[in-house]
Amino acid sequence: MKKNTFTTASLFLLTVLSALISRAQILQPATAPNRAQQALINRGYGMFIHFGVNTFADVEWSDGTIPAEKFNPTHLDPEQWVKTAKDAGFRYVLLITKHHDGFCLWDSKYTTYDVGSAPVKMNIVKAVSDACKKYGIGFAIYYSLWDRHEPVYKDKNPQLYIDYMKKQLTELFEINPNICELWLDGGWDRKPQDWGLDQVYKLVKQFNPACAVGVNHTIVNEEGKRNFTRPGKMTEDNKYYFQYYPSDFRLWDPQIITLYDKKQYLHEGKSYYLPFEHTLCISSRWNWFEKSAELPVRDLDELQELFYWSTANNNSLVINVPPDNTGRIRPYTANAVIELGKRLGLQPNKPLPKNGELISGRQPVTATSTGQYKGNRLEAANINDGNLDSRWEAADSTATIELSLNEAKAFNKISIFEYKDVKELPDGFSQIRIPRILQYNIQLLEKGEWKTIFLGEEPMGDCKVINFPQQYRTPKLRLNILKASSLPAISEINVMLKSGK
Repeated sequence: MKKNTFTTASLFLLTVLSALISRAQILQPATAPNRAQQALINRGYGMFIHFGVNTFADVEWSDGTIPAEKFNPTHLDPEQWVKTAKDAGFRYVLLITKHHDGFCLWDSKYTTYDVGSAPVKMNIVKAVSDACKKYGIGFAIYYSLWDRHEPVYKDKNPQLYIDYMKKQLTELFEINPNICELWLDGGWDRKPQDWGLDQVYKLVKQFNPACAVGVNHTIVNEEGKRNFTRPGKMTEDNKYYFQYYPSDFRLWDPQIITLYDKKQYLHEGKSYYLPFEHTLCISSRWNWFEKSAELPVRDLDELQELFYWSTANNNSLVINVPPDNTGRIRPYTANAVIELGKRLGLQPNKPLPKNGELISGRQPVTATSTGQYKGNRLEAANINDGNLDSRWEAADSTATIELSLNEAKAFNKISIFEYKDVKELPDGFSQIRIPRILQYNIQLLEKGEWKTIFLGEEPMGDCKVINFPQQYRTPKLRLNILKASSLPAISEINVMLKSGK
C-alpha cells in the first residue's frame, strides 16, 4: 500500500515538475519580471566582445567569403578579456560566437567555417566560458540568425536552417549549460515567422530556464508590420507590439531608450513585461570590431552618463570592448573601461550606482530662437524630454536657452549632451562626431540677478559633466551659447542632485 502511495505521489510530482518546465519554456503575460528577466536586471552591466574573421579584414560586416585562414591572432588570450571585464566591474561577458558572416568561434560539427579551419584552432567560446567561471562573472552569447556563408540558409524551406541553428545552439549550451543570455541578431533578412523563434526559445529554456533570450529590433508599431518607433519615443505602455516573439527583453542596437521608458508590450492581445538592454561601443568611432589602426575611446564623462541613463529603470547595458588582431584588448582600451568602473564605484554583489535626483525633467523651457530640420521645428522643450534622439536647435549662431526649475529643489550637477554633426567614414559604420558649440556659460537667477556659475571656454565634448562643490537652488537656469561653428544644438540637459558618491 505504501509502495503504491509513493508511486502515485512520485508520478504526481513528476507531472507537476513537467508542467512547470513546460511553462518555463513559454513566455507568459505579466506586469513584473520573470525569472530570466529578473536575473538580467540583477546583472545589469556586461562587456560585449566582438571578435572574429572581420577583425582580420578591417571590416564591420562581411559576406562569408573571407577565408577562415585569415583568422590568425598572434597572442590570443581570452582570459585577458575576461580579467579586464572583472577588473572593470562588469557582471557578465557577452561574446560574439557567430556574426552575420557565419564564422564560428568554436569548432562546430555543422560547418567548416570556424576556428577548426583556422591557423589558431582554440575553442574561444569554451575559453571565454571557462574564464568567466574562474573570475566569477556570467557568460552570455551573441548568435546571428542571418548567416551569409551557410548553404542551407538559402534553401526555400526555412525549417532546414532553423534545424541548423538549433544544432549549433545545442553545441554552445553543451559547452556551458548555464549561459545567462542569448542575444540574437540579423532578423531583418527574413520574415519573423521564418526564424522558428518559438523552437529556439524552447530549446534554450530546456538548458537554462533563467537564460534571457532577446532579438534585435524586438518591437514594432503594428502587429505583423515592420514599422518602427525609435525607443527614445516609446513612452506608453501597451501601445507597441512584438516583432519577434517570444523574447525576454527588448533590443534595438545601438539606440538609447527614453528616461521615461515603459515595460508593457503586446502580442496577440496580451501584455508582456520587457526590460531593455542597451549596447554601446567603447570606441568613439562606433566601430564594433577592432581595427588595425589605433582608434580613440569615448570620453569617460560620456560613458559615465550613458551608464546611468542605460541602467536606470530596471534596464541593462553592455559596452563593446573588442580585442585587436593579436587576440588581446589593447592596454589603453582596457584602462579606459577599468577607470570607468572605478569612477562609478562598481562593487561585486552591490546594486549598480544611480545618477541622483533629476530635477529638470519635462520642466518649462524657452529659447531665444528655434531652428527647423526638414520642415519640423526643433523646439526648446526637446532638451529635457528624456529622449536623446530629439534636439533643440537655434536659428542663430549665438543663443540662450532658459530652463524653469523648482526653487525648493537643490542641485549640484549638470550634464549636457550636445547634438553634433556626424561625418560617416568609408566602412559605412564608423563615424566622427564634430562639435558645434565652442564657448558658453551657465547662469542662475538669484534675487533677480543672473550669476555665472560655470564658464566654458572650449568645446563641450561629447558630453559635458559639471560637478559643483556646493548645492544651488534657483527658479531659472540659463545656458548662453557665446560662440559656435554652426547653428548650436542640444539633445539633453540634465540638472540633478547627485546621490551618495
